[in-house]
Amino acid sequence: MTRSKRPARDLGDLLGRSAEMMKPAASTVTLPVAALRPGAFQPRRTFDDPALQALAASIRAEGILQPLLVRPVNGGHEIVAGERRWRAAQLAGLTEVPVLVRDLDDRQALAASLLENLQREDLNVIDEVDGKLALVALALGVDAEAARGRLMQLLTAEPTEDHVRLTEVFSSLGETWESFAKNKVRILNWPPEVVDALRGGLPLSVAAVVAGADERLRTQLLALAQQGASRAELRAEVQRQALAAPDRSKLTAAATVVRRLSSRRFMTRLSAEQSKEMERWLAKMPSFMRDEGDD
Repeated sequence: MTRSKRPARDLGDLLGRSAEMMKPAASTVTLPVAALRPGAFQPRRTFDDPALQALAASIRAEGILQPLLVRPVNGGHEIVAGERRWRAAQLAGLTEVPVLVRDLDDRQALAASLLENLQREDLNVIDEVDGKLALVALALGVDAEAARGRLMQLLTAEPTEDHVRLTEVFSSLGETWESFAKNKVRILNWPPEVVDALRGGLPLSVAAVVAGADERLRTQLLALAQQGASRAELRAEVQRQALAAPDRSKLTAAATVVRRLSSRRFMTRLSAEQSKEMERWLAKMPSFMRDEGDD
């Protein structure tokens, strides 16, 4: 596990300052939308077009109610929190937007961006998982790659300072870190095509049915899900396919019998009593099994 050079003991203070930075203040100014650029730490990878259009309509009617949080960078300002509002403002035809300008280092910008986005209900579930793992990495002072493994280790470990840090971080996110580790991190282990569908907006409950289905059914179920099939409908299709499929346990047993009967080694190793038992068993074989030429 790779620990960051900077200890995470001040994370609670950092998150507190980040949350404070996002509150409207007398220092709110306006900047041209063209002078802003998306942030480097944006956890949201997809922007739902209908949702953006709805936000744009709201902005046309009421304006931007919460200023964007930005930081000065070479050649302009970088958005730390509020990229959706910035995009929607452009759709609404605005040329300027209200902003809070703060001098933030990368760590502060990351914390603020994660907090602002993770506290919103419209975040894609995969972006949510990745964003919370990034917060875990920040809290534990490890890199993003190590955060997932460390999180799972802590589930069964004795209480440590790391447990306290995670509890503090997740207190503002509406769930416990234990629940997150048990119920959401596992999503990253799902088949890539299901994860991609989640990124594209497929509901989690529906995706779970597809992910848990037999691999041979997955493509078909995913197509049905993307056409709007409900969780109940997908489960019904899985059950229908199971009833229609041959009993593979019987096929496996039959294949084992055929393999052994055709094995000279197996047959020659039978004892006298086993050979007699075999003869008695073969005498009871159904007539259709004795007929030759009916392959």
